[in-house]
Amino acid sequence: MPAALVTAIVVSYDSAEVLPACLDALAGEGVPAIVVDNASSDDSRAIAEARGARVIANLRNEGYGRGNNIGMAAAQTPFVLIVNPDLEVRPGAVSALLAAAERYPDAGMLAPRIVEPSGRVFLQPRSLLSPPHLNRAGAMAIPEGDACLPFLSGACLLVRREVFLALGGFDPAIFLFYEDDDLCRRLRDAGHALVHVHEAEAGHGRGRSSAPSPLRRFRARWHLAWSERYVARKYGLPAPGRLPIWRNMAKAFGYGLLFKREPMFAHLGSAAGAQAWMRGETALAQEGLEDGPAVAP
Repeated sequence: MPAALVTAIVVSYDSAEVLPACLDALAGEGVPAIVVDNASSDDSRAIAEARGARVIANLRNEGYGRGNNIGMAAAQTPFVLIVNPDLEVRPGAVSALLAAAERYPDAGMLAPRIVEPSGRVFLQPRSLLSPPHLNRAGAMAIPEGDACLPFLSGACLLVRREVFLALGGFDPAIFLFYEDDDLCRRLRDAGHALVHVHEAEAGHGRGRSSAPSPLRRFRARWHLAWSERYVARKYGLPAPGRLPIWRNMAKAFGYGLLFKREPMFAHLGSAAGAQAWMRGETALAQEGLEDGPAVAP
């Protein structure tokens, strides 16, 4: 019975539009959910409570990885299913993931086939943290059965809770981006397999977890640039230099002349995040999180 084995963790941040379908799909699979709400300004908490989820209300936005760490500490089941709010597990997916975990006891983490609205199956074949021979150009062949992969998408992950906690969970220094790549790398380095489960399927809206805005584009790209440099240093890899900063500033200026606010803010965010890293600033300081998590009583 899934409820005795697995708890879902859904980190929400202004996710009211997509959260109902996500939680309804989990309920249809018999999976209880913990919604860790990152101080949403919409109805995310009320929606989660109305659907019977346990809600952990953060007083501020703790980020993706840190939010999942909070949920993982509250879960009690041997397996935890990390689910983006814009993802819907398809019928039988959770049971298929649990069956695969039993077949592959060396798997620390498993993921379903993730299908985008276009019908494309999303895989993460390359990463900054991959060995060079795994970063070959070209599309990656979609596995026709279960397969060990170097990385799995953080959109939906079945994790052995004991293994996750033993590794320290998601790196709490990262607010957003590369936290799933980093966790996959640490799991592999510790000798755990990462398994793509063919029979399990989930639909993913990609980028629909929160409503878009120019300022959110700036914030997201700030963290993408900062986190890229953080994980590069963490693993002794060469980090991008100053040239990308100047390129992004030039692109931001060009989009500004065209009155295109969203791409202008995106490129400004990329430049600002890279500059902040070079000045020694942290992602947690950027978000006012250096004093630790704040959770409502």
